[in-house]
Amino acid sequence: MVYVFLALAIIAEVVATSALKASQEFTRLWPSVTVVVGYALAFYMLTLALRDLPVGIAYAFWAGLGIVLVTLIGVVVYGEKPDLPAILGLGMIIAGVAIIQVFSRMSSH
Repeated sequence: MVYVFLALAIIAEVVATSALKASQEFTRLWPSVTVVVGYALAFYMLTLALRDLPVGIAYAFWAGLGIVLVTLIGVVVYGEKPDLPAILGLGMIIAGVAIIQVFSRMSSH
């Protein structure tokens, strides 16, 4: 169940962060509401995940996967084009999260 809470935290954070651009500096109501509700839900779900996960592991997953997913949304929704260094960096983030999950004894398996 801990990874369900963590996944929900990541999804809520990605939705909220993606809505930041659409909020146009909080001048548009519904994207702004999405930002606030999304971040509130993300932090609540993260606190539930922290019941059973070490904070460093939970944050590595939350931040790392959030970065990758927000970048993908930027590409699909906003037409942003990551260059080669950005793609390599995102690959390293994914590799780092995978290494933690597979090899770390801190992670709850």
